[in-house]
Amino acid sequence: MLLSAGEAKNLGPSSGPNRLRDLCTFCTISLDQEEVYRTKVYEKSVSPFYGEDFYFEIPRPFQCLSFYVYAKSMFQIRDLPVGKVAIRKEDLCKYCGKENWFQLQPVDPHSEVQVSERLDAHLCVFCRIIACQGLPLISGQNCDPYATVTLVGPARSDQKKTKVKKKTSDPQFDETFHFEVQVELWNNGNLAQDVFLGETRVSVKILRNDNVHRAWYLLQPKGNGTKSKPDDLGSLRLKVTYTEDNVLPSAFYTALRNLMLKSLDVKPISASAAHVLGDICRESVGYEALLPVVRLLLHHNRLLPFLTSVAALELENTQEANTIFRGNSLATRCIDDMIKIVGKSYLTVTLKPVLNEIFESNKTCEIDPVKLKEGDNVEVNKENLQGYVQKVFTSVTQSSSSCPPLMCDVFRSLRQLASKRFPADPHVQYSAVSSFIFLRFFAVAVLSPHTFQLRSHHPDPEISRTLTLISKTIQSLGSWGSLSKNKLVRQLLVISRCVHMIFNREVHKRAQGRKRIGKKNFKKRWLRVTNQELSYHKQKGKEALCVIPVKNILGVEKLEESAFNRKNMFQVIHSEKPLYVQAGNCVETNSWIEVLSQVSRCNPGRLSTFHPSAYVGGSWLCCKELNENTPGCKPCTATVLANIQLDIDCDRETERIFSFFSSNRSRLQKMEDACAGMSVYLGQQEECSAFTIQDPKETFRTIKELGEVLDDLQAQHDSKGALTDEPGTM
Repeated sequence: MLLSAGEAKNLGPSSGPNRLRDLCTFCTISLDQEEVYRTKVYEKSVSPFYGEDFYFEIPRPFQCLSFYVYAKSMFQIRDLPVGKVAIRKEDLCKYCGKENWFQLQPVDPHSEVQVSERLDAHLCVFCRIIACQGLPLISGQNCDPYATVTLVGPARSDQKKTKVKKKTSDPQFDETFHFEVQVELWNNGNLAQDVFLGETRVSVKILRNDNVHRAWYLLQPKGNGTKSKPDDLGSLRLKVTYTEDNVLPSAFYTALRNLMLKSLDVKPISASAAHVLGDICRESVGYEALLPVVRLLLHHNRLLPFLTSVAALELENTQEANTIFRGNSLATRCIDDMIKIVGKSYLTVTLKPVLNEIFESNKTCEIDPVKLKEGDNVEVNKENLQGYVQKVFTSVTQSSSSCPPLMCDVFRSLRQLASKRFPADPHVQYSAVSSFIFLRFFAVAVLSPHTFQLRSHHPDPEISRTLTLISKTIQSLGSWGSLSKNKLVRQLLVISRCVHMIFNREVHKRAQGRKRIGKKNFKKRWLRVTNQELSYHKQKGKEALCVIPVKNILGVEKLEESAFNRKNMFQVIHSEKPLYVQAGNCVETNSWIEVLSQVSRCNPGRLSTFHPSAYVGGSWLCCKELNENTPGCKPCTATVLANIQLDIDCDRETERIFSFFSSNRSRLQKMEDACAGMSVYLGQQEECSAFTIQDPKETFRTIKELGEVLDDLQAQHDSKGALTDEPGTM
């Protein structure tokens, strides 16, 4: 779901002591009654401009999307609710993708109901309360719910209640009451007043048609929420884009998934299915359609060559070195998405400690004379700002070992492509990287730490101003014009070329060519690995006894304990004899294997099989083969990119890709027609200018294949039918 909280106007009652002219306001976004986001606090205005976008996956069923406007007062213990906008899930399609002004409604405890309850009733004999699900959190905690059952009739009214279920949002009641049916749900307040959670009423007419009626119902406000017209509380401008995916079994997505994964092998890249998707969706949703493509390729370890190809295509059309990767293009969007996906833990390690210090120390950094407060010293503020900037830069430039390998690989590729495109410019290799790592990554994270989960909420206005100044300084220092003058920036941008220490420990190494038995076979050595070489030394700081270039490593795997009757052993397979190493413990063993696998993951000629044991006494102990050069008998372990812990549902991502293609079939048809026209008339036609078509025949072939795959998948959707959760049904 993509949300844009635009602005509010005329907040609060139109008159009286509660006018909000002198109060600060903010807006929260809730699924049912669970807050998921909140905007920054806007100071002293009844018509604040929030101007914030929120994109999130909805992790659970919900009934209502709500926006609450609160007033933050210095003299109130709790924030004051001004009003709300609540949109039912079934009504979201009415407002999808369009900006709308919504009238704020009063926040009434008896109207805060967006859950469902399951009933099992017998006509005029008994009512069985089975269960309830998805109850809201009360003050951030599970509530203590109970239900009341009321007999409603013209002559009498009777009420009974269930037992209280402690600390749960999904209570199982399973209690039976012997009369007809109005159900209310309450939270047990113990010493405080009980809180009404909602009610539902079941008509006797429904029960007459069936001896037992069993269904889910949405709980409703008290009296179905009928009230007199409230005071004008103001209005809120929102833009909501809601997409609901109906994911089919995995087998149905094989053809489309394979077509997308084949994209990096298509020449030219503009004729690939992934590039075609970005092209046809550019006018409708920008490049948002590329996110599921990036995630799908990332899951299958095929993202790097695709990013390299689309970056090379963009560079072909870049005429000035100082504009390199500055626009919002297919290439920059894909790389942005990659960085935000794989760089989350990198940001946490690099920036979170220094940001916490900035929030806690809260030193004034204002240097604009117009914005200085009385008593501020601009020189002191300048020193504070310089200190913060220096700490941020130090954290960044010392973070090379934490940078995810995929980011390093992409930056290395960008540098090489940029240098090849503009060979006369010695600084272009730096600006190619700075466009992303400074302007689109670190600077943005400093400016909005809550967006990257580095802080839980928006900063207060003073800290927000400090972060803005730090972010602008980082952008300035990371800009193309400053690169040749700034040592710290250059140090970071050549991260993928410089030799930096990654890991070093004391280990036991088996001597090369020794017999299987013998105490002198294993000796203590200091093992050291950088991003360019693996070496071992007699002692720390001594000359290297042996150096193995990282580019020569063909595999890193565990070694069976039976090989040398030693635990915690691993082997480094390279162009000469394998290096057998015993680490200090199992954790160190895994660390060595992970680190060495990462630095060598892109080496050409990496092995697909290996021998899990050693070659001793003229044969391999694992498979008994006599030839020392015989291929391995066990598949190598797949290398997983470090610092990327993702739970990617490939079927869901492929379904999203299908949805984007389906909603843009008319554009796909226009692109197909443009390819046909170019092939016939051998020229660039006017209708072709909206698309990137380098090879019309290859692009036409891809589009035809896409059309067949999309038609088949649409037929499967049609045959399965839409899912429903209508109230009053099972």
